[in-house]
Amino acid sequence: MASFGEDALEYHRSGRPGKLEVNGTKPFITQRDLSLAYTPGVAEPCCRIHQDPEQVYDYTIKGNLVAVATNGSAVLGLGNIGPLAGKPVMEGKAILFKRFADIDVFDLEIDADDPDQFIATVKSLEPTFGGINLEDIKAPDSFYIEENLKKSLKIPVFHDDQHGTAIITSAALLNALKVAKKSVETVKVVYCGAGAAAIACARLHLTLGIRPEHLIMCDRKGVIYRGRKEDMNPYKALFASSTTARTLEEAIKDADVFIGLSVKGALSVSMLQSMAKNPIVFALANPDPEIEYYEAINARSDVIIATGRSDYPNQVNNVLGFPFIFRGALDVRATDINETMKIAAVEALVKLTHEEVPHTVLRAYGLKKLSFGRNYLIPKPFDHRVLFWVAPAVAQAAMDTGIARKFLDLDIYKDALEQRMGISKEIIRYSIQKAKINPKSIVFPEGENPKILTACQILIEEGIAKPILIGSEDKIKLKIKELGLDLDHVLIIDPGNCEELENYTQTLFTLRQRKGMTLTQAKQSVLDPSIFSLLMVHLEQADSWVGGVSQNYPTLLRSALQIIGTKPEIRYASGVYLMLFKHRVYFFADTTVNIEPTAEILADIALESATLAKRLDIVPRIAMLSFSNFGSVKHPLCDRVKDAVQLVKMKQPDLIIDGEMQADTAVNPSLLAEHYPFSEIKGNANILIFPDLQSGNIAYKLLHELGGAEAIGPILLGMKKPIHILQRGCQINTIVNMAAMAVLDAQELENDA
Repeated sequence: MASFGEDALEYHRSGRPGKLEVNGTKPFITQRDLSLAYTPGVAEPCCRIHQDPEQVYDYTIKGNLVAVATNGSAVLGLGNIGPLAGKPVMEGKAILFKRFADIDVFDLEIDADDPDQFIATVKSLEPTFGGINLEDIKAPDSFYIEENLKKSLKIPVFHDDQHGTAIITSAALLNALKVAKKSVETVKVVYCGAGAAAIACARLHLTLGIRPEHLIMCDRKGVIYRGRKEDMNPYKALFASSTTARTLEEAIKDADVFIGLSVKGALSVSMLQSMAKNPIVFALANPDPEIEYYEAINARSDVIIATGRSDYPNQVNNVLGFPFIFRGALDVRATDINETMKIAAVEALVKLTHEEVPHTVLRAYGLKKLSFGRNYLIPKPFDHRVLFWVAPAVAQAAMDTGIARKFLDLDIYKDALEQRMGISKEIIRYSIQKAKINPKSIVFPEGENPKILTACQILIEEGIAKPILIGSEDKIKLKIKELGLDLDHVLIIDPGNCEELENYTQTLFTLRQRKGMTLTQAKQSVLDPSIFSLLMVHLEQADSWVGGVSQNYPTLLRSALQIIGTKPEIRYASGVYLMLFKHRVYFFADTTVNIEPTAEILADIALESATLAKRLDIVPRIAMLSFSNFGSVKHPLCDRVKDAVQLVKMKQPDLIIDGEMQADTAVNPSLLAEHYPFSEIKGNANILIFPDLQSGNIAYKLLHELGGAEAIGPILLGMKKPIHILQRGCQINTIVNMAAMAVLDAQELENDA
C-alpha cells in the first residue's frame, strides 16, 4: 500500500507546505491599525521596554514564545540527519506546544556541529524568547549545551529528550512502586541505555530516593562499571557501579525495576523471568519496545509494564510534561526550570493518577472504567486535566524557589488556564474517539471518488467506521490501486450486479407508489448509487449514510427525506454547523434546509440542536435570534421567534433557551447581563437558532471565510436514520469528521433501541 508514508508526505505538502504559520493577534485593517502596529505607534512600547526591560512581557509575544532548537544530530529514530531534515520534527513539536498548552513556537534548526557554536547562536537569541526547548541533540553534546545555556541565560532552558522523559518515567515509577508495594529506597534498578534520556532519568530517580548502590546502568557495551575504559564519557562515569556484573542479563537478575531506553528486543523473556517479584518494566524504545507488551504479561502475570506506545496501558509520553512545564514557567516568568519544578511536575502527575477519571476522558479512550492500578500508572496523554494540575504546580515551585519574576494567585491562574484552552480544541478529537468505541458501518454512494476513498482509508486505519462503497467494482478497485490505498477488505457493491436488486426495487416502489412513482421508474431509480445506498440504510443493511462530495445537496436531501424520512416526533429535518473558534464552539442552525421556518419548525430545530450538543457533552444554551431584543421591535417575524421559545419550553422546561434576541446580545455576556439581566441565558449562548435559512447560511459562510472559524457540517438533524449530506467539493478531513458524527448518531440510535 502507498501507504502511511505517502499520506504523511501529502499531509506535509498539501495546501500551504509545512505545519505552521504566523498570524497576527491584533486588528490590522485600517490606517489607524497600521499606525498603532508599526510606525509611529510602535515607538511607545519600544521606549517603555528600553526604560524597563521587564515590560517586554507586557508589550510583546516574548512571554508566550518558546524556541525549539536543534542541530539535527539525534532526530527521533533517524539519527544524525542534520538540521534541515530535522525541521519537520521541530514543526511537529511546535504543534504539540500549541495544541496542549497554547504556547507559540519558532523552530530553530541550527547548522552547527560544534557545541560551542550552537551555544553562541542560541545565546544571541535570548531577547526573542521566553524559553528554550532543546531537541534531538546527540549525547554527550546535549549535556554540555544545556549546562552552558542554563548558566548564561536568564530564561528557562529545557532539554525535553532528557528531562521530559525523566519526569514522566518518575511519576509512573513512583506509582508503580505503590502497586508493587515496594520502597524507593530499597529497590534495585537497572537502566538499559545510557543516552541523554537514560542519564536524565537516573539523575532524577536518585533525587527521588533511589540509592546509588542499587542502580546499574548498561549501554551497548554492557554494564557501566568502575574502571571501564571503553566507550565512556564523564556523564556515564557518574553512574559507574561497583559490581561484578558485565552484561544486562547478569545485571537484571533479582532486579525490581527495568528502565529501557534502548532498542527493540533488548529484554528477553528469560531476563524478565529472572527479575524479582512484581517486576516493574518500562520498555520505552519506540516504536518497538525492548520487550513486547503481550510477551511480557504472558511470561509473568505479576509484571507491571509501561511502554511508549498508545495501544497498550501506561503510555509514557513526553507530551504529559513539556507543554505544561513551560506553561507554568512562562506564566511566572521563571529564569530557569529547576529540580524543584521538575519534582513538582512529577508529584502533580502522581496525584492526578489517583483522582477519579472523568467520563470525557473515558469516552475519549473508549473505556468504561479506569482507576489507579497496574494498568493505570500515569494519566492518559489526552487527559485535559493535566494542564490544570502540572502548570500550577510548576508555577508554585518557581515562586517558592525564588526564580519567578511574577507572582500569581493560583486559583485565578487555574481559571485563566480554563479560558485559554477552550472546548473547541477538543470537540473534533472527542467525537472521533467516541466513535472508535463502537464503530458502525457507513455506506458511501460515491465509491469511485478519490476523496471518499482516501477518507475511507483513514476511517479504517483509525478504527472510526466500517465503510461500504457503492459503484462499479472495477472502477473502484482501479482507483484504489492508482491512489495506493489498502482497501482490500472493504465491501464494494455495484447496484447493477447486486443479487438483492429486485428486493430494493420493490422496497422503493412500495415507499413511493402513491407518491407518483411507477414500477418502471423504480427499476431505473434504484440503479442510482445514492438511492440504492439510502435503501440499504432503510433496510438496515448499513448503519448510516454519508455522501454529497460531488453531488447536489437539495437533490440528495429530497431523496433522503423520501426514503428515510424524519423521526416520528420531528416534522422537518434541519442542518447545523459546528463553528469552532479558538476558545468557543457554537452550533448554527438551520443553515441548509428550511427556507422560511414556522415557529413549530424553529422549535424542532432548537430541540434537535440541543440533543446534538448534549451528545458532545456540551450543556446547551439556546438563543433564538432575530432583529429584535425581547420585544424591542413589534413585527410578525419577531413574534414567530418568540412563539418558538414558548413551544420549546412546553416540551423541555429545563432547557436553557431565550429570545427573541439580536446576535450580539446572544454572544456578548456583558451586554446581556447589563441590559437584559432577566434572561435565562447566563454568559454567552452556544446554540444560535437563525430565523430563516438566508441569515443562517450567510452567517456561517462569512464566519468560516472571513472570521477564521472552522466549520464542521452540515450535520443533518431530525432524520429517522443517520444521514449526513456533505457540501460539494469538501475536503477529506471534513468527510472523516462527518463520518464520525454519523457513527455517533448510529451509536445513539442503538442505545435508544
